Amino acid sequence: MPSKAIIEKLKKIQTPFYFYDIELLKKTAQTAINEAEKFGYTIHYALKANSNHKILKILSAAGFGADCVSANEIVRATECGFNPKHIAYAGVGKTDKEINTALDSGIFTFNCESLPEIENINSIAAKKSKIADIAIRINPNVDAHTHEYVTTGLEENKFGISEWQFNEVVEKIKSLDSVKLISLHFHIGSQITDMKVFETLCARVNEIQKIFETLGIKLPHLNVGGGLGIDYKNPDANSIIDFKSYFEIFNKNLNLYDGQKLHFELGRSIVAQCGSLITQVTYVKNGRQKNFVITDGGMNDLIRPALYRAYHKIKNLTSSKPEKIYDIVGPICESSDCFAKNEMINETQRGDILAICSAGAYGEVMASQYNLRELPKAYYSDEI
Repeated sequence: MPSKAIIEKLKKIQTPFYFYDIELLKKTAQTAINEAEKFGYTIHYALKANSNHKILKILSAAGFGADCVSANEIVRATECGFNPKHIAYAGVGKTDKEINTALDSGIFTFNCESLPEIENINSIAAKKSKIADIAIRINPNVDAHTHEYVTTGLEENKFGISEWQFNEVVEKIKSLDSVKLISLHFHIGSQITDMKVFETLCARVNEIQKIFETLGIKLPHLNVGGGLGIDYKNPDANSIIDFKSYFEIFNKNLNLYDGQKLHFELGRSIVAQCGSLITQVTYVKNGRQKNFVITDGGMNDLIRPALYRAYHKIKNLTSSKPEKIYDIVGPICESSDCFAKNEMINETQRGDILAICSAGAYGEVMASQYNLRELPKAYYSDEI
């Protein structure tokens, strides 16, 4: 909960807007870096979680590499201080224009997701007289036990290369002159809270590395992606994820070759808890069985509840009255424009200020102008 002084300042800003706790962001970033460095691990921050300029500058200064999924993200990352040599570039549909941008930027690696993509990168790199360092994204067929929309590591989906393709892909890469295989890449999903899933991933990675070794492939790098979830229900009690236990799982269960470097691509766990969507109550509508709080923020500002039925804790920052149950909804002309159903918050009235918590990841970055609404602005705890 923000301090009373901060709340008074927030009340003076036109809602809806995103508010970022910069102290928490810096503390989270430093904790993650410190725990990773104990084992010599490298973290590439996933820009798709939040590409806000100020946040990126803080994270690049903290020592993160970058994980990008578009050429525009590569450009944004370099503009905000990330070293191109520490940028991993993923995505199933990299266009020729994007590949050219990445090659010209001198990125660390392309995370490749199909044989046609590898062949295309080779062709474009050859025209530039360059050699592109690549990783093969592997589908380890590990169930992440998370929402179906953010599960990406099963055998049959649009992401990555499956085990039955290994021989063909390796033989093709060996025949290409303008790509160099330096890493295997894995990413099984997002918002993973069951740590045993990562143990299962380690076991599969160990098996897959052995398969590649029989094919004559031992690589200097290994990338296990991201996916580490956060606590949306109790953000105050768990504002910083247990990075220590997370990295220890890989240190204990993953068999690296001598000198092999391990890379991670964390996003949500770094930025989610530092951000909130601040919105004002426009109306309170009382029904026979339900009471509705109608806010000036909508699904165009924060789409996660509508898209994933995701839960975000909601706080009334300006009421100390006893709690009451409400459906908290936005103004968009869609029935799915609902932030929470049967949510217990302090009794609410028109003009109250609400904070929709844990919105620092996939909040501002996914906002739209649906219904011709203005994009939400961003404000920071060290500037207001």
